[in-house]
Amino acid sequence: MASPARASGHPRSGRPRASSRETLAEAACELFLEQGYEATSIADISQRAGVSRSSFFNYFGSKSDVLWSGLDARIERIQESVGAGMPVADAMGAALSDFVPDALAVALVNARTMGADDELERDAAVRAARVARAVADRARGAGSDALRSEVEGAVVGGALIAALRIWAAEGPGTTSLLEVVTRALDVAGRGTAPAVGADGSARSPFA
Repeated sequence: MASPARASGHPRSGRPRASSRETLAEAACELFLEQGYEATSIADISQRAGVSRSSFFNYFGSKSDVLWSGLDARIERIQESVGAGMPVADAMGAALSDFVPDALAVALVNARTMGADDELERDAAVRAARVARAVADRARGAGSDALRSEVEGAVVGGALIAALRIWAAEGPGTTSLLEVVTRALDVAGRGTAPAVGADGSARSPFA
């Protein structure tokens, strides 16, 4: 059943400030489904959520950030951990272990209905590239040559986005994102030959 706010089209009011981020994300998803991504403005989202337009920018830098902000915070943690020398699989585990379904999962499943296919494709590529850069830089530091490092980075970044799509399609409440990412890295690892470290020893591309 549609929520009262969705059914009536009236903005919410009286929400506590602590939940403004979640309220904005929920309002955005409702509007994207009702009238399409392109037709929905930041002012529309703010009005539906019952907050000011300026409050929107306290939480998000753009309309698309409403969908990606949760994952972006986890990607930043992956970048920091990998940059500090943590194995890639461990960095993924630390960042994604408690990731819960959010607006992004809703958007991925309903991208066509929302008219957001192209936007999501572009945004996903940006996130994959961020992860890829961190992994490639770590691989270079561990002694891999430039080509292998770039390939390893691209594989990991692509695996994360592929896992995200499958997780959303399977029903994000049925399994954890980390479990699907682990499966994706396993598939990727079986198609990637062991790297050779600076000391000549073989290593996993995701170690």
